[in-house]
Amino acid sequence: MMKLQRIVICMVTMMGLLLSSGQSLRFELESGHTKCIAEDIKSNSMTVGHYSIVNPNQGQPLPESHRITLKVTSAFGNSYHSSENVQSGQFSFQAVEAGDYMACFYAVDHQPRLKIPIEFDWRSGVAAKDWSTVAKKGSVDAMEYELKKLADTITLIHDEMFYLREREKEMQELNKVTNSRMAWLSILSLFVCLSVAGMQIWHLKSFFEKKKLI
Repeated sequence: MMKLQRIVICMVTMMGLLLSSGQSLRFELESGHTKCIAEDIKSNSMTVGHYSIVNPNQGQPLPESHRITLKVTSAFGNSYHSSENVQSGQFSFQAVEAGDYMACFYAVDHQPRLKIPIEFDWRSGVAAKDWSTVAKKGSVDAMEYELKKLADTITLIHDEMFYLREREKEMQELNKVTNSRMAWLSILSLFVCLSVAGMQIWHLKSFFEKKKLI
């Protein structure tokens, strides 16, 4: 039993490192400007995001000038979330397309210029699951709870390996195409150089013949 607990503790520690793929950050957005954040998400992965404006004056309501617009789009330009003139919000969806998803924040232009502090938490995959809810619903003990998280993490790693293999194949095909094009370009460049050299020789020969030097 002690051996099993040690194994679980070690694997849970490793899982904690793997779950660090979610982004939780705070940044400032200047009025009249746009700031975009990218997240690489695999297809069929769950992703959730929470965003809110940080109140610069604790204990007082946010000024009306502190409002933002957020749009979340896929690498192909498809919109997954859009909200305008809000102070906070959240989104969740299952990614249909794989690639870099963009979350673009925009603040309406204001005079004088404002810097709006924003807190943004974006998670995908296993990190996107609300494990506290899972534990309550399943009425599981601590060991089963960690094993459930571990099982999902292993599934994530398995899917990630296949995803990386597909990306590797795409890169290999791209390298083949690039090498082929570079080879044809080299041949074309050599042909152009030889043609120019031949024309120069012919021009010089004609020049010398006209001058009766040869």
